Amino acid sequence: MFESAELGHQIDNKTFRKEADVLRVELLKAQYELKEAAQMPVVLLISGADGAGKSETINTLYEWMDPRFLATHAFTTPTDEERDRPVMWRYWRSLPPKGRIGMFAGSWYSIPIAERIDGKLSELQVDKQMAEINRFEAMLVNEGALVLKFWFHLSKESQKARFKAMESDPRTAWRVTKESWARLKTHGKLMEVAGHVLRTTNTAWAPWIVVDGTDDNYRNLTVGRTLLDAIKRKISDGLVQSFPVAPPISPRYDARDVLSALDLSLSLAKDAYEKQLAKWQGKLSELVRHPKFNDKALVLVFEGADAAGKGSAIRRISAAMDARQYQIVPIAAPSDEESAQPYLWRFWRHVPRKGRVAIFDRSWYGRVLVERIEGFCKEADWLRAYAEINDFEHELEEAGIAVIKFWLQIDPDEQLRRFKEREATEFKRFKITEDDWRNRDKWDAYREAACDMVDRTSTGQAPWILVEANDKRFARVKILKAVCERLEAMVAGKEKGD
Repeated sequence: MFESAELGHQIDNKTFRKEADVLRVELLKAQYELKEAAQMPVVLLISGADGAGKSETINTLYEWMDPRFLATHAFTTPTDEERDRPVMWRYWRSLPPKGRIGMFAGSWYSIPIAERIDGKLSELQVDKQMAEINRFEAMLVNEGALVLKFWFHLSKESQKARFKAMESDPRTAWRVTKESWARLKTHGKLMEVAGHVLRTTNTAWAPWIVVDGTDDNYRNLTVGRTLLDAIKRKISDGLVQSFPVAPPISPRYDARDVLSALDLSLSLAKDAYEKQLAKWQGKLSELVRHPKFNDKALVLVFEGADAAGKGSAIRRISAAMDARQYQIVPIAAPSDEESAQPYLWRFWRHVPRKGRVAIFDRSWYGRVLVERIEGFCKEADWLRAYAEINDFEHELEEAGIAVIKFWLQIDPDEQLRRFKEREATEFKRFKITEDDWRNRDKWDAYREAACDMVDRTSTGQAPWILVEANDKRFARVKILKAVCERLEAMVAGKEKGD
């Protein structure tokens, strides 16, 4: 993939100045059009060999464009906060909002390439990570992002010459270190590993652009023109998604489904409930204080019919923990800030660090429930969300975060009784809204969506736990018991991969 980048491309200074004067005007126009439309972000990855001009090109783009709407993120060794979370967490939180350009100096490719060169990863492990990255980038593109990936190439001879030239100039000598010369010795291995990575991630939706890094003028014009053409093309195409994202939902030909199979008559007497509640709350308190839990984390997801008892179940869980150890995340309509990012961004920002618990009162499943039913997103968006959600939860599990998902189910008569009780009770009136009554008219649609959700997202690592919730006492104990059993397996080292 590097042959064309070793042909000795050059642009003389006179031609460069002429071309750059025109290019920077056009880039500014495109940047302001991008900002005004505020319909897509631009993710710009700048990678390549040491000394190939990554920093110089980023600086040039800042000179040519309005820096107020640019952001640069440089990723080096992960911080303690980053190590406590999944690998992709630090990249997710740095994504640019719609209308802005984010430049990544070093990216989600840097660590896998470095670890493969050092022999810390096998080729099979690298391929696994690249497949995950391909799906991540596909998600970004499907969310409307323009993803441009540049690899600045230098032959070994060119890299050596660049180092010598930089060392001889007092303005750049500081940039050449002992590590730079040491990495020159592994140039051949870098080309082997990078060539494999670029080949396996050179996708139709996010292709690599390999640029000769020898000549500054050529490199800067190439990146500037490519960025300009891509922004203009994306805007002129109307931001239309251009490739398939998910298969359709298969119909059910009988009336039986995972929710109709539940026995909603299950109940628990008050005396038995008090004993069981104390038992499992005590157990939960012990488990989250267990020394081995300090290397793990827990995400609890609560979904279900309106008035099914999600809030009361959450309160019984939080009562067993130190308030400093958990966070309850209530999910409502996205804010303007959240709407300017990919759908999962607002959930990634609440991923807990090691030793902590995040409790989601409703969650990322809103995309395949309320957004699907109310038409808040396109069919293609909620259809592809199943796979994206599975990938998200898989990343959490791989990082040692247990994901426990509860669907609380009640029947329509019980829901009506609870609605009327809320209206009649002064301190519960805030819990009943016009939307709750309106949603009752769409009971069958929500039921169908919930069944599709369970079928498509109940995985071996993060299965759905369906809770018979007509009796709140029964539901609370079942939930507490399930949480304790999963945590017990974690601290005992019986989780998959331990």
